[in-house]
This record gives sequence, structure tokens and C-alpha cells, in this order.
Amino acid sequence: MSQKQVYLPFSHPLKLSSEEMLVRSRSFLQFVESRRTVREYSSAEVDLEVMKNCIKAASTAPSGAHKQPWHFAVVSDAEIKTKIREGAESEEHEFYTHRAPPEWLEALRPFGTDENKPFLEVAPYLIAIFSKSYDLSPEGERIKNYYVQESVGIATGILITALHHCGLSTLTHTPSPMKFLNELLGRPKNEKPYILLIVGFPADDARVPVLERKALSQVATFV
Repeated sequence: MSQKQVYLPFSHPLKLSSEEMLVRSRSFLQFVESRRTVREYSSAEVDLEVMKNCIKAASTAPSGAHKQPWHFAVVSDAEIKTKIREGAESEEHEFYTHRAPPEWLEALRPFGTDENKPFLEVAPYLIAIFSKSYDLSPEGERIKNYYVQESVGIATGILITALHHCGLSTLTHTPSPMKFLNELLGRPKNEKPYILLIVGFPADDARVPVLERKALSQVATFV
């Protein structure tokens, strides 16, 4: 029999006036607008405690039935990063030469991406994020998780924002399929690779494309 959930009184830690809320919203918008996807990285080291704190922040994300169906595998070992690059580039070669439809390749063409992924070895950290469709009880019985993709997506968004808040750059990488990550990182079969996040400082000569984000009227309605 499951235990009854305990509830505690809650009060938001910030008590802000309307004016303060508006200032904070504008400041945060200005900050997150500076976030860009980076493909050229420095090999400069990043304190592991920074990574741990950002992952703890990601783990505060809401999740279906509070199941927290995620696992973050943080990779800094050079040999493992090399193996991840080899596995990713093998899948990317198939993608660019056989799997991707012409319209997808055309959409990618302005960004100049291809099967070569040197950042997988250069950046100090790779974070393989796994989604868990179920957990296992101590007796080995399956415990179903709910709203898994939604929950892991929210956690990933918080992680990217937390890393940006610490002065780091990120790149979301999704070689398909990514099953090779389970084997390389020793993850169990109830976990499925969700995304591979590259983390570090941008290289001194890093460049990002000029992009225009959609206007508010294109992404939101107010009823």
C-alpha cells in the first residue's frame, strides 16, 4: 500500500511588486536572448561542481507523478569522448548520405553542418541525457513513469539555461539512433538516449549564424 502524500504550506520565496516583476522579466529576457548554440569549443576545464549544481537545478523540473524519469551521464574522460565521437559520426554519416530526406538537408545547408563532429572531443564535458520509461523496484518489478518525454524535455531546458547562467555554452546533438550511448556509458535497457548536450566555453574564434527569432505574435496568443 502506498503511503499518503504529506503536504506543507507553501509561500513563494520572492515577494515582489508589479514594478519589480516587470524589471525582472525584462532582465531575464535580455539575458536568455544572449544564449546561442555553439559548435566551436575551447578545451578549457570547467569545475565539476558547476556541472553538479546545474544538474541539481535541472532535477527540480516538474515531472509526471513526480517520477523524475531522467538520468544525466556526465562525460569528461577523453577516451570515452573519442568513442562517442566515433559512434556519433558513424550514425551522422548514414544520416547525411542515406537517411535524411532532401528537404531536411536543404534546411541544414545554411548552417554548414555535416557528419564531422570535432566538438565531441574538444569540449570539456558531454552530458548524455536519458529518459526512463520505467524504473525498477528493489525486487526487480517495473514501475511505470508518466509523461516521460515532456518531463525530460523540461529538465533539459532548465539545464541549458542553468549552464548559460554560469557563463557556459551548449550544443544539443541528436545522432540517430543513439543506442550506442547505452553501451558506451553502461546504461540499462530501461533508459533511452534523449539528447547529447555538449558543454564548455566557446573557442576564441567561435562564430554563430545571424538568426532572427520569431516575433511574440507568431509564437503566442493571449485570449
